[in-house]
Amino acid sequence: MSGAGKKVVDVAFKAGKNIDWEGMAKLMGSDEARKEFSTLRRAFDEVNGQLQTKFSQEPEPIDWEYYRKGIGSRLVDIYKQAYDEIKIPQYVDNVTPQYKPKFDALIVELKEAEQKSLKESDRLEKEIADVQELKKKLSTMTADEYFEKHPELKKKFDDEIRNDYWGY
Repeated sequence: MSGAGKKVVDVAFKAGKNIDWEGMAKLMGSDEARKEFSTLRRAFDEVNGQLQTKFSQEPEPIDWEYYRKGIGSRLVDIYKQAYDEIKIPQYVDNVTPQYKPKFDALIVELKEAEQKSLKESDRLEKEIADVQELKKKLSTMTADEYFEKHPELKKKFDDEIRNDYWGY
């Protein structure tokens, strides 16, 4: 197998091992998303399996003597010479070095965005809990209890009363 083929197979194999399929599946919100994700995983496994089997094996050597007996040595020698002269170029990866720094920067940016998102999520969960607590207590809460939690509103109402502004 050529160096390029082995590199592709190795990269695909390592990528398949490093993917947290179960972790990503837990993030799927709807049944349709889970179905699409399952289809993606099956397709990835199928392609990866083909890479592992088809392209990781060396081709079987050609039995030139078998063809010499059936076709004739002169024609087979021409084909053998042409076959031996074939040089498969080695793959030189010029793309990865260009994009790896950009990709790494995106990973750092992604992790920062994830942290921001987690902080915002925590803040919103706390706010939801506060609103739910307020909703439960609202029917029995006095104005003093409400103003105790929201002093800025108490100041606003006191100013309106003091300035004889009743909203109309």
